[in-house]
Amino acid sequence: MADDLSFFSKDSFILKLPKKSPLVLRMVVLLFVMVCGVYIFSICLKQISTSSTSEFLNIGVIQKPCPEPNIEPWEIPYVHYPNPKTFSRAECACNPVRYFAIMSMQRSGSGWFETLLNNHTNISSNGEIFSVKVRRTNVSTIVETLDKVYNLDWFTSASKNECTAAVGLKWMLNQGLMQYHKEIVEYFNARGVSAIFLFRRNLLRRMISILANSYDQNAKLLNGTHKSHVHSPLEADILASYKPVINATLLVPNIREVEETTKKALEYFKSTRHIILYYEDVVKNRTKLTEVQEFLKVPKRELSSRQVKIHKGSLSKHIQNWNDVEKALNGTQYESYLYGDYRR
Repeated sequence: MADDLSFFSKDSFILKLPKKSPLVLRMVVLLFVMVCGVYIFSICLKQISTSSTSEFLNIGVIQKPCPEPNIEPWEIPYVHYPNPKTFSRAECACNPVRYFAIMSMQRSGSGWFETLLNNHTNISSNGEIFSVKVRRTNVSTIVETLDKVYNLDWFTSASKNECTAAVGLKWMLNQGLMQYHKEIVEYFNARGVSAIFLFRRNLLRRMISILANSYDQNAKLLNGTHKSHVHSPLEADILASYKPVINATLLVPNIREVEETTKKALEYFKSTRHIILYYEDVVKNRTKLTEVQEFLKVPKRELSSRQVKIHKGSLSKHIQNWNDVEKALNGTQYESYLYGDYRR
């Protein structure tokens, strides 16, 4: 019996824990990995769901591309679809727009010509923008201004906004055009801007207009107000009452200087798409306006202007020292300037 009791010794009642099994550790690691995987998958699923939702939302505001216009291949660089920052073109968003610039000299009929263009429902010419010096300080300010004009974000009384088919401005040769001609030519060719040159054939008439306009800036003959352009025959007669004195000695050199400037401008911008017009031709032959509308690819319209010509008729009644001027030009290539006339 004692032997039997000795069989149940003290050590027999001590439970010995088994050694840790590699299988258990593996199960723990696997469980941890599974938990992490489920967590990461749930995050990814949430992000995918959010992304998909935003994509569906974006689809609602994406505009359909405009249909290809039925034009010749060479015209493609000159057709644009501006996206203004200041307003929406709405139903006119897919109406193509042409860019242009009227390039001229002071007192060459460009103001009258621009009013004719703005009489068209689909043309917006925004005036002599670069008469403000700060806008032509350097190439950067010029480009910034042009970008604003051609993006339809430049507002004037001529702006047609959303349904404009041709947008541009009036630009005098002495307003940075000649100084920065290389950069401007590059801009015109890169952005598809067409140039409309407008000059005067009779440079003597232009000189009279310049001198009279300069005088009126100080004299202000119209009730103390200076006007470069008028809309009534009475106002025109009042301004025409001033007869300037022309320096007969410098007359021919001055005419030649203007001719040289014109030649340089045409040479500088010959690589651009352009058309050359003369004020006298537009006055005499209104089919020239049809040519301009064809050039700008806008629907043809009858165009009119309220402006009234100031210096009409024979030049002898508009120049104080007519005999000196006549003597200076007789026998020269500019003799025809003395007698050539046209009406408007």
